[in-house]
Amino acid sequence: MMWLTLFIYFVLLFSVSRWTSRRANNESFFRAERKSPWYMVAFGMVGASISGVTFVSVPGMVTSIGMAYLQTCLGFIVGYFVVAYVLLPLYYRLNLTSIYTYLGQRFGPKAYLTGAWFFLISKMSGAAVAFYVVCMMMGEGLGITDYGCFAVITVVMVALIWLYTRRGGIKTLVWTDTVQTFCLLTALLLIIYKVTRELGITPAEAVQAVSDSSLSRIFVLDDWTSKQYFWKQFLSGIFIVIVMTGLDQDKMQKNLTCKTLREAQKDMTTYGFAFVPVNLLFLSLGVLLVLLAEARGVALPAAGDALLPMFAAIGELGNAVVVLFTLGVVAASFSSADSAITSMTTSYCVDICQRTDDERLRKRVHLVMSVVFAMFIMLFRLLNSTSVIDAIYVLVSYTYGPLLGLFAFGLLTKKLPRDRWVPYIAVASPLICLAIDKTAAAAGYTFGYELLMLNGLLTFGMLWLTSLRYSHNSNL
Repeated sequence: MMWLTLFIYFVLLFSVSRWTSRRANNESFFRAERKSPWYMVAFGMVGASISGVTFVSVPGMVTSIGMAYLQTCLGFIVGYFVVAYVLLPLYYRLNLTSIYTYLGQRFGPKAYLTGAWFFLISKMSGAAVAFYVVCMMMGEGLGITDYGCFAVITVVMVALIWLYTRRGGIKTLVWTDTVQTFCLLTALLLIIYKVTRELGITPAEAVQAVSDSSLSRIFVLDDWTSKQYFWKQFLSGIFIVIVMTGLDQDKMQKNLTCKTLREAQKDMTTYGFAFVPVNLLFLSLGVLLVLLAEARGVALPAAGDALLPMFAAIGELGNAVVVLFTLGVVAASFSSADSAITSMTTSYCVDICQRTDDERLRKRVHLVMSVVFAMFIMLFRLLNSTSVIDAIYVLVSYTYGPLLGLFAFGLLTKKLPRDRWVPYIAVASPLICLAIDKTAAAAGYTFGYELLMLNGLLTFGMLWLTSLRYSHNSNL
């Protein structure tokens, strides 16, 4: 049943790809000819912003922090409004294909290449780590543990992504993301329904049970040193969206395919609101799974990430949940990985090579990006170290800070930093933040997402110190 479901899923993806890639060219690959319906982009972006790791991890958060993650999601809403009404007008006015072109126009070629390379390195590493986790889960679900079989799984999954994105690119992804979001949300709702049935309660009683649970606490207002303190989470949510959506080519490329700025703004603000109810469903599922474990005397896993996979693996909820769980993870992970590979292809062609009309180059770059993506995943499997993978995640999170500082400096000041210093500043800022984080931890203070804001502030400050009096591009 699982294999039949996945077969139907991929047949549907390839059918959509074939339909959308007719008469495809670079304009459709990079910008979807700026004809995407805003409501399709909005719905698809919900799935594209939820990785396979998120699908697995968020339900398990309730075992350690309750529903405090929703504080961050509330910050997301404000962040999406900032992106929609501050950054999108700039990108549309300059008619950008890659958002990092702005850095070149505002600061110079060194800043331009710095932004592009930071994005490429961050996206390749972060997306590959996330997809590696999914490949590992698929292998374990099939009882496969040796490296050779893992490599085959990785190559096959990445090859599938390459095949359905190689012609239509972002035009195809706008539509396949819609399919993947529908599959993801359907799987989530059906799993919640199945868990409710296993508990022997009605949907209304399930809502009440979640509400009454001690795990449903959302707001943390009594301990400012806690990582879950409301204002830390809320403000971090705002900046996470500004940086990891508004300053990320991967997330912005689809939003830039809408017909007009007005439609792009409707798209972004619509799916910005969607993250609160969607994540509330994930967290509610986590509470219901904990209640089911207590009712059946099943010990909770040490790691929250293992909560949903545990129930799927031990068959407590039946084969249907195994199928739905697999479908949800695959849909979430593919919708993230396919857009990552496509956006990296776009950035390399537009920003590094600065050639948007060479179709042969674009096809070669897309293939190379897919191959390198698969190689990164297999490299992580060779390392086979949780500490190394965690370290990569941390380093990737640091690299978004310089992008925040660069864009903020360009938008908020009229100064022109010395272009040759920008790459050094962009490298120095994350390293300083890393040192501050380690020092603070030794003193008993634990940084959370707010480290991103500090990173951006340091970059902004160093740009200020190395800047000239006025910008020659103050109209940007």
